Amino acid sequence: MTQRAQMPYPRFLKRLAIALATAALLLPDLGAAQSTPRKAHPVTMATDLASRSPDIHWPDGFDPASAGIFAHNALLINASCEQVWRHIIEAPAWPTWYPNAQDVQMLDTGETVLRQGSVFRWKTFGQPLESRVNEFVPYSRIGWFGGAPGAAPAFYHTFFLTPDGDGCRAVTEELGNGPAAAYMRKMDEGMMHRGHDLWLATLKWMSEK
Repeated sequence: MTQRAQMPYPRFLKRLAIALATAALLLPDLGAAQSTPRKAHPVTMATDLASRSPDIHWPDGFDPASAGIFAHNALLINASCEQVWRHIIEAPAWPTWYPNAQDVQMLDTGETVLRQGSVFRWKTFGQPLESRVNEFVPYSRIGWFGGAPGAAPAFYHTFFLTPDGDGCRAVTEELGNGPAAAYMRKMDEGMMHRGHDLWLATLKWMSEK
C-alpha cells in the first residue's frame, strides 16, 4: 500500500487556526446586509489611542489624535528582530502566510523585497491599494503610505521592532484619514485592530519556525 504524504499535524492546526481567524475577521455576519454596521469590538479606537507607542514616527498630515481610524497592536516574538524584519520586507510573500494580503505586486521590475521608496500594489481588507515606503531603518522601522491607486494617500502603516531579551517586540500602528477611514470606522471599528492582530500572530508563527 502506498503511504500518502501528510502535512505535519501541528502545522495543519496552525493553518486551520489562521483560516478560521481570517473568516471571522473578513466575512460579514450571515444574513446581515453589508451596509449594516457590526457590533462594536471590545478593543475600540479610544483604547488603541491610549496604548499608542510614543516612539512611532508619523509623517506630516498623519496624526493619530485626529485620524478617522487608528489601530495599535503589539506582540512579543521569540525570534531575533533580524528574522522578523526579513518576513516584513518580503512583501510578495505576505499572501502565503497572512491571509489578509492578496495580489502583492512590486512596481519596480526585479524587486523582491521592500526598500526605501519601494512602491507596491496589493489588496487588503478586500480593497485595492497602492503603497509607497516612506521610512526604512533595517531591523527597526518601516512605514508606508497607502491609498487607492492613482489617489492621494489616505492611510499610513508602520512597524517598529525592538529587541526584548532573546526575542523581538513588534509594534504595528496604522491610521486612516478621509471618507474611506470614516466609513470603515462606522461599519466596524475593530476590523483594523483584528486584522493586525492576525498579522502579528502569523508573523510570529513564521519568525519562530
